[in-house]
Amino acid sequence: MNRMTLQEKIGQMVQIERTVASPQVMKNYFIGSVLSGGGSSPGVNASAQEWIKMVNQFQRDALSTRLGIPMIYGIDSVHGHSTVYNATIFPHNIGLGATRDPELVKRIGAATALEARATGIPYLFAPCVAVCRDPRWGRCYESYSEDPEVVSSMTEIVTGLQGDIPSTSPKGVPYVGGKTKVAACAKHYVGDGGTVNGINENNTILSRHGLLSIHMPGYSASIIKGVSTVMVSYSSWNGDKMHGNRDLITGFLKGTLRFRGFVITDWEGLDRMTSPRHANYSNSILRGINAGIDMIMVPMKYKEFIDDLNQLVTNHEIPMSRIDDAVRRVLRVKFTMGLFENPLADETLVNHLGSHEHRELAREAVRKSLVLLKNTNSMLPLPKKGSKILVAGAHADNLGYQCGGWTIQWQGQSGNNATVGMNTVDKQSSQVVYQENPDTKYLQSEGFSYAIVVVGELPYAETEGNNMNLTIPEPGPTMIKNVCRAVKCVVVVVSGRPVVIEPYLKWIDGLVAAWLPGTEGQGVADVLFGNYGFSGKLSRTWFRSVDQLPMNVGDEHYDPLFPFGFGLTTEPTDDSN
Repeated sequence: MNRMTLQEKIGQMVQIERTVASPQVMKNYFIGSVLSGGGSSPGVNASAQEWIKMVNQFQRDALSTRLGIPMIYGIDSVHGHSTVYNATIFPHNIGLGATRDPELVKRIGAATALEARATGIPYLFAPCVAVCRDPRWGRCYESYSEDPEVVSSMTEIVTGLQGDIPSTSPKGVPYVGGKTKVAACAKHYVGDGGTVNGINENNTILSRHGLLSIHMPGYSASIIKGVSTVMVSYSSWNGDKMHGNRDLITGFLKGTLRFRGFVITDWEGLDRMTSPRHANYSNSILRGINAGIDMIMVPMKYKEFIDDLNQLVTNHEIPMSRIDDAVRRVLRVKFTMGLFENPLADETLVNHLGSHEHRELAREAVRKSLVLLKNTNSMLPLPKKGSKILVAGAHADNLGYQCGGWTIQWQGQSGNNATVGMNTVDKQSSQVVYQENPDTKYLQSEGFSYAIVVVGELPYAETEGNNMNLTIPEPGPTMIKNVCRAVKCVVVVVSGRPVVIEPYLKWIDGLVAAWLPGTEGQGVADVLFGNYGFSGKLSRTWFRSVDQLPMNVGDEHYDPLFPFGFGLTTEPTDDSN
């Protein structure tokens, strides 16, 4: 650090989007980090080799600067390495919370790290350790649970991503265990899941005790496990923007919790400190950097940021000691990752992307995430032999719907062509008849033994997922009524949160919450047909009506349709083969 100029130090604090990271920009501004925004890739269906080629080029540009400090490439990996074509897409966190299986989540972390390294990427913006207290929030599926204890237990994913921290490692010091591991990022600090009415990026109104007891445990658990970075939340706490909260960033995170990695903003996080965005930007930089933020995600407007920060330091409004603290933390993580020794990607790992082993792991996770909510007359598991089965609903034959948001594209997408995977029910079976939306006449004429109706939400991410009514989109409700009144039926709900189901419950024989299972949806059929038993437990309270929200386990007036922790169980059947 003694050899670094102010410009070189500021460069280490900057993270820009890959689309603007030209060789000239990397060299002239000494850029310390590059990222892929949501869905940003080197090309449609880009291969692991194409990703590596791109990342290595950015790295060579960084290495060509005067001091040759390597850059760190980051990407969102919300449920597996989910921006990349052919990657294994695991169930979203709400489903993983229902497994209550930290060891499984650790294995998923290790698989995700390996797939990221297969594409040359060493830094993932995961895990999300939000505690979603209101399912109307558009990011609720990114939260393992409404219960901080469940969320804390699931931070075992950090050891999967980064490796098991040595017992001798000092508390708070980041740890990354070699070339098959990645730097992780606990996010979004802090209280992102507690905003009023679940409105994304809004205000969490809560006492300090409430904030620390509900929303902080996931961070302290992650830091004990050596998490490398922490991302700050867009949200506010009691009206104060988290991106400017010195007390919680410098005081609590870096002081009380002794966190020694680096703190990063969210996408244009400093811009969003004001309304309208980017108003009085220099003041937002002043507040954010002095609050203790070390790396700034300024995807596009990096020149303005660099000029303004340079001016603020030159004018002594931001002390040099604060800049040095930030750069020291960024370099500490880079040294810990081994980037100085091995800055370029290891091309021998490419075959780990979407490997059979990882897909089998995802299928196991799907099986364990399913929650059986109703099972009239032990309808489940379903018989396989001698039955004529109707499968209905677009969600049964739409990989994009089953994966949800943060899949290839930021908002996710419809259809079966976006990536590689398997749907929930095998339509090739001679006994299975698939009809996306059967009418009553068809139902009465075909003599079905039973029906599987797969309904749910359409893909969304972040603010686009804010939803004040939480109803299943049509034709889902109408299909439940039509099919389930005509034939014995199992309803499988594919959603990122509990949805309104009580009005239809009287017609439903079997009800399964499948969450957002990802690319290995055949794990759903594994359990429906008795190859494996149901074992999942609700990681969230299932409400009767949105008028009850927010309603969480332990509340004084707690009257759920299905309580937190509920989940019926079944045993595997003997005729599973």
